[in-house]
Amino acid sequence: MAGRISGAPASLSDREVQIIELVAAGLTNEKIADKLEISKRTVDNHISNILTKTATDNRVALVRWALQWGKVCIDEVNCCTLPTYRDEIVA
Repeated sequence: MAGRISGAPASLSDREVQIIELVAAGLTNEKIADKLEISKRTVDNHISNILTKTATDNRVALVRWALQWGKVCIDEVNCCTLPTYRDEIVA
């Protein structure tokens, strides 16, 4: 089914999360490459791997997935701070 949202969070590297944040900000792969000082081909590969890991079909579905799983924050939407392990120990 096109645009489906995966039922579980994927294991993503810090770089992959960084790229998702830039996709959510509306940057093209070329602009992401410029910002991160890597090649566009590397960004293309990251995007392809991210889409596979998240079981999403396109950039829109990817951003929806990232919002659902708290991987990105857009304009103060979905920006709650999740408790950390340290917070749990103190409580």
